[in-house]
Amino acid sequence: MPTKQSAMDYILDQLSSIRSIAARKMFGEYALYCDGKVVGLVCDNTLYIKITEPGKVFVGDYYEEGFAFPGAKASMLINEERIEDRDWLAELVNITVEHLPLTKPKKPKKK
Repeated sequence: MPTKQSAMDYILDQLSSIRSIAARKMFGEYALYCDGKVVGLVCDNTLYIKITEPGKVFVGDYYEEGFAFPGAKASMLINEERIEDRDWLAELVNITVEHLPLTKPKKPKKK
């Protein structure tokens, strides 16, 4: 079941304190970007954030792994209660983006 636009709008609203947050629709689901890096996915109305060691420490007892889709790498599964806490969620995204590697530039296509 594809993610509803209203679910994505709610998550983006909860993260509105982060100026560089954006989402891109892909195959009925969404990739969540911060500072040009993919920090998570929203699939089936569920938020998954990429795993980083500092992120795991921050999440603490709320840490739970999940898979956004079959064959995907494990991600942190963020439950609805945690999404409702906009300060907590924004801090997790900020920690995550800070500890993700820089995005590799795309190679130009050969003609």
